[in-house]
Amino acid sequence: MRTHVRALPAEFTGSMTPDTTRHPRAFPAPLVSTLLTLPLSAVAFFFVGLSPMACDSCGDAASDRFDASYGIAFPVFGSGLAVVLVLLLAAWALPWQRRHAAARVWFAVSAPAAVVFDFIVFHGLVDRP
Repeated sequence: MRTHVRALPAEFTGSMTPDTTRHPRAFPAPLVSTLLTLPLSAVAFFFVGLSPMACDSCGDAASDRFDASYGIAFPVFGSGLAVVLVLLLAAWALPWQRRHAAARVWFAVSAPAAVVFDFIVFHGLVDRP
C-alpha cells in the first residue's frame, strides 16, 4: 500500500521564515527621506556657501578670525554631507526584506536629521563677527 504525502507550502516547512520574505512596502521610507534630504541639503549648502559674505565689511582682525573658523567649518560641513549620503545609500541598499524594515526606517529618518545637525555644527564652528 502506498501513501501519498503532499508537500507543504514554504511558509510551513521552515525553509523560508517570514523575516526573509520580501517586504512589499520597503521603498516609501527611503523615498520620503530622499525627497526631504536632498532639497534640505541643497538649501543648507547654499546658506553655508553664502556665509563668507557675512564678513565682507568686517575689519582685518574679525575677518581673519572668520576666515580661520570658516576654513575649518566648511570641510566639517562637507564631511557631514558625506555622512548624510551614506545614510541615504544605506536606507536604499538594505535588502528589501521584512527583517531589515526597522533599520531601513532608522537610516531614512536619520538622514534629514543629520543634515540639520550638520548645519548646526557648522554654525557652531564659525566665528561670526
